[in-house]
Amino acid sequence: MTPRPATADATPLDADVLDPSLEGYRRELTGYCYRMLGSGFEAEDAVQETMVRAWRGMDAFEGRSGLRSWLYRIATNVCLDMLRGPQRRARPMDLGPSSTADSTLGPPLAEQAWVQPVADARVLPPEGDPAELAVARDSIRLAFVAALQLLPPRQRAVLILREVLRWQATEVAELLETSVASVNSALQRARATLAATDVEATRPDPVDDEQQALLARYVEAFERYDITSLIALIHEDATFTMPPHELWLRGTQQISRWYLGQGIGCRGSRLLATWANGAPAFGAYKPDPAGGHAPFNIQVLDVSGGRIVGLHHFLYPQLFPAFGLPVHLDEETG
Repeated sequence: MTPRPATADATPLDADVLDPSLEGYRRELTGYCYRMLGSGFEAEDAVQETMVRAWRGMDAFEGRSGLRSWLYRIATNVCLDMLRGPQRRARPMDLGPSSTADSTLGPPLAEQAWVQPVADARVLPPEGDPAELAVARDSIRLAFVAALQLLPPRQRAVLILREVLRWQATEVAELLETSVASVNSALQRARATLAATDVEATRPDPVDDEQQALLARYVEAFERYDITSLIALIHEDATFTMPPHELWLRGTQQISRWYLGQGIGCRGSRLLATWANGAPAFGAYKPDPAGGHAPFNIQVLDVSGGRIVGLHHFLYPQLFPAFGLPVHLDEETG
């Protein structure tokens, strides 16, 4: 899962080469492309290609439309090009029924099979109106991003631009070079598709003192590997996933058996807090035979009703730098 150029001629550009007026849009464009593509690395590739095309085309731009609209047009076209293949990213629960803790883990699937987590810092503004930030966080939830992947690419773009970014139908029609009627029709079909999913079933709790206390108890129980205390924090019907593996579990009985069975290698792990997809997350480090702790997975937690309702473990150590997490914990810090 190594970052790669979106196209063969996507020459990397340093921030100091770009016009500051372009670079200032990088974060929000990354958020847009992430919702379109379901992968933080692919989103950054798409934005890099967008910046290259914009940099090359600045002389021809001449302000005929707003700079932001022009960049979104380029980014949309880049994403549509990248979405021409048949593969759609998903979550394990989208691919089949739950398993038991005793089931064979099975071989990992290709990275392209899965919706990947993204660090909040890469796609959300550092500050702003609390209500707007809440909407932005909600629109990068793993469940919502996975649901977006059910939509045809152009419907996906319409829904994100209209419902998330609040563009006018006339603006979206101009960007996609289509009619307002076509935009409205696409939006209606996209809404109907999302309404048939469970994306609205569990809304995350607000980030407050109660949630922070819950997370502190989670870290303490996990690092002590006190499974009884850990399970007490988890909703009885919670989901437990481990991409790149298809196997997923439902319910505290199976989750407890996993921790004490096939997952026993997690004993002695350390957790470092971060944020992903608008949710609390942790970098998990397993004991390293050579000393200290080595990166193992990014955990993203869904918290609703004062309990943990989803535990999503992304077994991709190469994700850690994207979250600003160290690539190893030595004995002193680990």
